[in-house]
Amino acid sequence: MTQTDRHLSLDAIRGFAVMGILLLNIIGFSMPDAGYVNPAAWGGTDPVNAGVWAINFTLFDGKMRGLFSVLFGASMLLVMQRAEAAGQNARSVHLNRMAWLFVIGAAHFILLWWGDILVPYAICGTLALFFVDKDVKQLLRWAAIFYLLYFLLTLVMVGGGWWQAIQAAEPGANPAMVRGTQEMLASFGKPGTKDIAESLDVYRSGWLTIVQHHLALFPDSLVSTLFFFTLDTLGMMLLGMAMLKSGFILGLWAPAIYAKIATRAFLIGLPPMIALAVWVIMSGFDTVITFGAFFSFSFPFRIVLTVGWAAALLLLIVKHRENPMITRVAAAGRAAFSNYLGTSLAMTFVFYGWGLGLFGQIDRATAMLFVFAAWGIMLAWSRPWLQRHRFGPAEWLWRSLARRKLQPMRLR
Repeated sequence: MTQTDRHLSLDAIRGFAVMGILLLNIIGFSMPDAGYVNPAAWGGTDPVNAGVWAINFTLFDGKMRGLFSVLFGASMLLVMQRAEAAGQNARSVHLNRMAWLFVIGAAHFILLWWGDILVPYAICGTLALFFVDKDVKQLLRWAAIFYLLYFLLTLVMVGGGWWQAIQAAEPGANPAMVRGTQEMLASFGKPGTKDIAESLDVYRSGWLTIVQHHLALFPDSLVSTLFFFTLDTLGMMLLGMAMLKSGFILGLWAPAIYAKIATRAFLIGLPPMIALAVWVIMSGFDTVITFGAFFSFSFPFRIVLTVGWAAALLLLIVKHRENPMITRVAAAGRAAFSNYLGTSLAMTFVFYGWGLGLFGQIDRATAMLFVFAAWGIMLAWSRPWLQRHRFGPAEWLWRSLARRKLQPMRLR
């Protein structure tokens, strides 16, 4: 697919999204996964590190992945439309792409990083096939249903954990309940648990030890994906389909409308997110409160802010589409698959024991320096590469596997 066949708005937003995701993923790369949810578990709770956590929680956490999911849904429709126009079976093409995405994602999880999103995307992308013929209103209705189901599920989960913690704290509580509560809190990211010590031990080890650990984790991760993350991600993909069919995500709406949507979304979504961040900090990063705010209480506002980010970025792109920085970000978006996998390779090398071994050695604020460095690399290599090649390396691999034929790489 040449540059003239593509939509700049989709590429540029995808570029912003793949860069923004690293603001959160860097925690999973550089420290025990409990720190991803709770800075008291790892990463620091001093004013600077708590401030970095609060900014990311308020503005970026869940919103960048939401944007990525929205774009996945929109791009899925575009690929199917092009396949149909070429006389191919669009559903068969899509299912083949999702099957190979699952394989690549599983390899990514096992060989590199536990935080893979490609496997969930392959599963949700397959389920999204049932909705491709829906109109905009139907897609939005189904997205709202999946959002509601996800929100209710997380509320039940958090509420059950809260009630269990209260019961276990009562005088004379059953020892089995106390042990069960301790295990539950450990899974929520409680500081100082053996899980954190085991994480440090594993990821400071060699590559084979890490691969064996990931192999053991993969079945449970797959189950939790099906049970938990499917609803959220599928809802975002359906939202992306609706945005494509309405022309919203293509930058076809008037700039004033994008400005109005962005303004309203941030006015609605930011105050509650700020309040949640303050509540978590004031609680001393209480395990259940922090988990609840991260997974459940913030969710409705994450949806609103995802839309707000999409509108704000589209406004920026529409008004400055010739700006060299926008074209560089768009190139990073065209090579988003390569940038995503390349980031995993680079960051696991920097932090894991088979590389430089910095795992657990830095705090949250310092981790941001690695994010900025990775952004610079993404922006530096993507455009020159795509001026000479049709695809990024990972995009070429996926396309060749899905089409069962090596695709031409060099531009003539």
